[in-house]
Amino acid sequence: MRTALIVPVRNGGQAWRRAAAAIGRQTLRPERVLVVDSQSSDGSQGVAQACGFELTSIAARDFDHGGTRQMAAELCRDAQILVYLTQDAELAEPWALECLVRAFDDPEVAVAYGRQLPRREAGPIEAHARWFNYPQDSQRRTLDDARALGLKAAFTSDSFCAYRADDLRRLGGFPSRVIVSEDMFVAAKALQAGRAVAYVAEARVYHSHAYTLAQEFRRYFDIGVLHREQSWLLEQFGRPEGEGLRFLRSEFVYLGRHAPWLLPQAALRTLVKYAGYRAGRAFERIPPAWRRHLSMQRQHWARASAGARPTGLE
Repeated sequence: MRTALIVPVRNGGQAWRRAAAAIGRQTLRPERVLVVDSQSSDGSQGVAQACGFELTSIAARDFDHGGTRQMAAELCRDAQILVYLTQDAELAEPWALECLVRAFDDPEVAVAYGRQLPRREAGPIEAHARWFNYPQDSQRRTLDDARALGLKAAFTSDSFCAYRADDLRRLGGFPSRVIVSEDMFVAAKALQAGRAVAYVAEARVYHSHAYTLAQEFRRYFDIGVLHREQSWLLEQFGRPEGEGLRFLRSEFVYLGRHAPWLLPQAALRTLVKYAGYRAGRAFERIPPAWRRHLSMQRQHWARASAGARPTGLE
């Protein structure tokens, strides 16, 4: 199957250099590797060109998680499989890309995503989040699984994810102006359409984040905004509180065994996440001038206030 690999980049730094090198070591060579650069100032464009990747540029103000990925998909109309990678996701083995694309041998699979391993320098809290959300066993999920898994049935991540191009087009493509989780949006639509989502544990990348408390608040604020604006996700798949409690229990057991001195910090992070999420769910009651400061996706609010259309090529 003709495959295109798409990587949005902005000031990727050393992480992008490692990610680009790992792409070059893959046993599966995509027909196209398209880098969409948002006005990097650190030489990220040169890294892409040195690796022989195709490069296109957009204005930083025009970047949109869904809209930019959709624009890239339209530039790769000859591809049958569209693989998305973030600039800080390093393919862990040379066969990672091949393993992910092999999921589409199943004709019912519309979306497939790989396993994310914690960065080599990750601390226990950061590492646990990856072990919890990306287990060692592969899964194949359909809408029937939503009864048991709830919103988790539609979980995926564009840090390392692939889409069957025909399915993506039939589903209407990636949404513009969705604040986060454009990947979950498409996966949920695929499940509703009777298609399957595959989690491929053998396709692995190194990718995790050490968020500060302020970043945790902002990240969960954005998730709350998503669930408020896209209420159909919760209506169709259920509320996320059950999964949150399961994560909390797992985290406390993990830290109790491996890093008990971090339990107070984990408890504080939980409170901060919950406060951010509840604030996001109530964002309409927050003055517009404050929303941008509470959010990690500040360009989302700038576009909303300006009424600008995202993702235009320069």
